Amino acid sequence: MTNSGKPYLIAAGSASAAIGVLHLVCIVVGGPAYRYFGAGERLALRAEAGSLQPAAMTLVFAVAFFVLAAYGFSGAGVMRKLPLLRTALVATAVVYLLRGLFVVTEVLALAGGRAVPPHFVVFSLVSLGVGIGYALGTIGAWARLKPIQPSS
Repeated sequence: MTNSGKPYLIAAGSASAAIGVLHLVCIVVGGPAYRYFGAGERLALRAEAGSLQPAAMTLVFAVAFFVLAAYGFSGAGVMRKLPLLRTALVATAVVYLLRGLFVVTEVLALAGGRAVPPHFVVFSLVSLGVGIGYALGTIGAWARLKPIQPSS
């Protein structure tokens, strides 16, 4: 069994897990965290007013990131092979890469003198990096990720 792609998928899966944990931290911190991470004033105010809606929405995102992490780890071969592994890894890479491409508009906005929080550029760069990790890992592990064929 080749390790090709394994380090990239472990790194990308670890990043997804960390992002999931960060979402859980946002639930605990509340309004200021929602503002900082760009969720919007309305969601921040709801959290500060005691509404469970922001926490529930954020929990759904956290779980989604943990699922993405599991797929990364599965693709790396450090846990059992999950269903639709190739499809999920390709889709994950594409979503992270598309999110990462926001860095272009953010940098252009900054260059044009428009107000963009600099940490938003960092978030986009992180997304781009994670997407590259999923993409390189998936490409490197592609043959090993072949779906198991039922025996006849």
